[in-house]
Amino acid sequence: MNQIICGDNVAVMRQMPDRCIDLTVTSPPYDNLRTYNGFSFNFENVAKELYRITKDGGVVVWVVADATVNGSETGTSFKQALYFKEIGFNLHDTMIYQTSKPPMNDKRYQQCFEYMFVFSKGKIKTFNPILIDCKYAGKEMDATYYNTDGTMKKRHGKNPVKDKKIKENIWYFCQRQANGHPATFPEQLAQDHIISWSNPGDIVFDPFLGSGTTAKMAYLNGRNYCGIDISEEYCEIARRRVEQAQAQQSLFGTM
Repeated sequence: MNQIICGDNVAVMRQMPDRCIDLTVTSPPYDNLRTYNGFSFNFENVAKELYRITKDGGVVVWVVADATVNGSETGTSFKQALYFKEIGFNLHDTMIYQTSKPPMNDKRYQQCFEYMFVFSKGKIKTFNPILIDCKYAGKEMDATYYNTDGTMKKRHGKNPVKDKKIKENIWYFCQRQANGHPATFPEQLAQDHIISWSNPGDIVFDPFLGSGTTAKMAYLNGRNYCGIDISEEYCEIARRRVEQAQAQQSLFGTM
């Protein structure tokens, strides 16, 4: 626990015990969209090891997108999601990470999202939903809904709309890139998943740690962390970010 390990993620995971991880939040290399110091990975072996080390009821959040090759999207994200199901995971939710990206000029609409597949090992054990304000809080609203036979029925508002509701599964974040790494996801994205699918004291894992966003946000939210990256350069970036977070927390904790 609370280590950043430089090495091949499959080889390192094979040394980890069964059912030891509560939550994985990770983003693997997307096709050939980025170069990661020339390293590559074996997806199927990573997926199998993730299933083995995930606790019953645990979650894997897999943030992924597709490259466009010869005018066609690769569909790698869907292939990976189906493989996770084949080896035993449930596809608990298909979420969208919406962000701003450079414009494309390939006779298609602007690409502005990535998938956040939420896989569970059996029935989810932890869900701490992110809540947002209701637009019509306090008002009594009429609504319509469809019966199973296709007929429509009107429901008259009796109880006022609540102040809060569960956030939808399309999340918007501005992309922020850490120095020295070609692709990072926002800290808020990692934090919201960590809060949603784990509790304080749980172990949060990232087998493609990169610049260390998952480890940093796990630490700041009272979770234990474990991360692996094959690049020593990226491991040093990750260690530095976690150490800076620890120093800031210690400083503010003493004021």
